[in-house]
Amino acid sequence: MKLLSTALSHLRHPQRDSYTGVEYNLGFRISHYDLELTYRVEPNLLQGEARLQVRVEENIDKLTLDLGGAMVARRVTAEDAPRVAKFRQSGGKLRLRFGEEIPAGTDFVLVIRYGGSPRPIRTAWGEIGWEETESGALVASQPNGAPSWFPCDDAPSEKATYDIAITADDPFVVISNGELVSRKAASGSTTRWHYRTEHPMATYLATVQVGEFSEFRLGPTTRAWAPPQLKERITEEFARQQEMLDLYSGLFGEYPFAEYQVVVTEDELEIPLEAQGLSIFGANHVEGNHRFERLIAHELSHQWFGNSVGVSQWKDIWLNEGFACYCEWLWEEHKGTQTAHECARSHYAVLSRKPQDIVLSDPGTRDMFDDRVYKRGALTVHALRRLLGDDHFFPAIRSYLQENQHGVVDPEELIVKLNQVAGDAGVSEGDIDKLLAQWLNSPALPKFPA
Repeated sequence: MKLLSTALSHLRHPQRDSYTGVEYNLGFRISHYDLELTYRVEPNLLQGEARLQVRVEENIDKLTLDLGGAMVARRVTAEDAPRVAKFRQSGGKLRLRFGEEIPAGTDFVLVIRYGGSPRPIRTAWGEIGWEETESGALVASQPNGAPSWFPCDDAPSEKATYDIAITADDPFVVISNGELVSRKAASGSTTRWHYRTEHPMATYLATVQVGEFSEFRLGPTTRAWAPPQLKERITEEFARQQEMLDLYSGLFGEYPFAEYQVVVTEDELEIPLEAQGLSIFGANHVEGNHRFERLIAHELSHQWFGNSVGVSQWKDIWLNEGFACYCEWLWEEHKGTQTAHECARSHYAVLSRKPQDIVLSDPGTRDMFDDRVYKRGALTVHALRRLLGDDHFFPAIRSYLQENQHGVVDPEELIVKLNQVAGDAGVSEGDIDKLLAQWLNSPALPKFPA
């Protein structure tokens, strides 16, 4: 979340995200990004103009944005605000100084013209962000790869709405977040694709997918985009995608976006990747034999856990991944393959043989994406379900998701909802606090929730 107390001290001693190591951008918020981009596929050139709707929260005469070094800012101007006297790029930041101080409460538009050959950003988790593919490009930015393709305030707590317009060479198809507003032929055998998000979105969930895709309808509110030669495998692999969405809608409340899309790249990917309103899979994930069905279930569930309701700090990633992993088990239970309890017991046995040196409430940069965080997070969810019972657990989760829809949370918001049903479930708030302390705050693996 924005760390704005003692603002002058913060400006003298910039605070960094303890997981990504990126300095916070202080003193303002961005409510909307309007991106007008042109992408030349073969030379991998991206040119664009970003219009940022800024609200000043404290008196400032300078500000910073996140922007990767491959993207060069060429002109920066401000509308309805003092002129930008100076700007420079260094250390993954675009640093601006205004001609005079801007008072708190001011709304203005910051216009940034920039371009270059986009490439992923080197992070503690590898190279993340805009990547070239065999025939196009993809963007997967979790946790801090968004600056690889546009200037932004790249923190999970900083949600905004978006207009994303990309002009790309024919015959390439462009997929992005939100609804397609228009698709129009442009000059020189190019097409302009304009997408708009109705709901706020974290920067790491913003995506662009460019490829020679065909569209395959999966259900009333689900569809896939993939190379045409993968149609048969796509149809089989995602045959139950709509059923999954209907299951989760029944358990957790209405699907939080207009539609759910799946993009399958011609390339092989190590893991599927999430974005708001869509997920990205590699061709290797669609063998046509349902081998990766659990991943299909996992990525879909992130639309509730992580995308609609996001975390304000990366240390709480178990809220995203623990619930998403548990949704895999709920899907197995729905299919009748095995119950969630049987899945939990199996994964508990595996965890018990692994090093127990992770604190789930704050696993640290190195272990943020460790499978133990995912599975122990899911076991925490299962332990809560067993403690409260289905008649109280699922309504509490639906209420938690509904009240925090399209926002960000800390674990306290979940705990409040669980405590509200504790009495009716025949347990005390102390029971819930004790359970969560064991699963979240101690590295030792608690007893299995029998």
